[in-house]
Amino acid sequence: MREALAYLPQILPAYIAYIIAVVSPGPAIMAIIGTSMTHGRKAGMTLSLGIFGGSLTWAIAAGAGLATLLQTYAVALELLKIFGGLYLLYLAYKAFRAVRANGELTTAAAEEPKTPSFKSLILRGYGIHVTNPKAIFAWLAIIALGMPQGAPASVAVLIIAICCSTGFVIFMGYAILFSTSHALKVYRNARRWIEGAMAGFYCFAGIKLLTSNI
Repeated sequence: MREALAYLPQILPAYIAYIIAVVSPGPAIMAIIGTSMTHGRKAGMTLSLGIFGGSLTWAIAAGAGLATLLQTYAVALELLKIFGGLYLLYLAYKAFRAVRANGELTTAAAEEPKTPSFKSLILRGYGIHVTNPKAIFAWLAIIALGMPQGAPASVAVLIIAICCSTGFVIFMGYAILFSTSHALKVYRNARRWIEGAMAGFYCFAGIKLLTSNI
């Protein structure tokens, strides 16, 4: 690992690219925000853990060259894209149902939405990230950017360790930030608008993924 430290100047651009990618609003970040505001800090952090697992999966795959193998087999990547798009549309459908249901509930009942189980939150977070083919290419770009030709495998390990540690902190930070009392107050005052926006975002992201050329 000591020899990998000599490549820190090359790793820095890859790290900056990762930071930009991970803080940019996408299905994963929007899911953390929506879950934290709807169900509180614990649920948001649980979902974040699942998303982190999905990110780590693709990071290891990129480091091991498995993501490049997926690129070679276009059918597998296309199936993954379709599955990911349909999953986002499914989340949009559930969000639209929640908006309609909230319109029929009393104010007292609407203030206590049912929190999904730990297992379902983990699987939802993991599913959102691992079914997004764009995550494969993001990690491929990060590994390629930080690993000059001839660099030892320990450099890829260091890149993954640094980026994933940062990603974990950022995901959890979003969950904590959007589960504060102020955020919850905003959510209660604009529940249907926020959930409607989340539903629209999932729908847009799902359609975009299904129609994109990867």
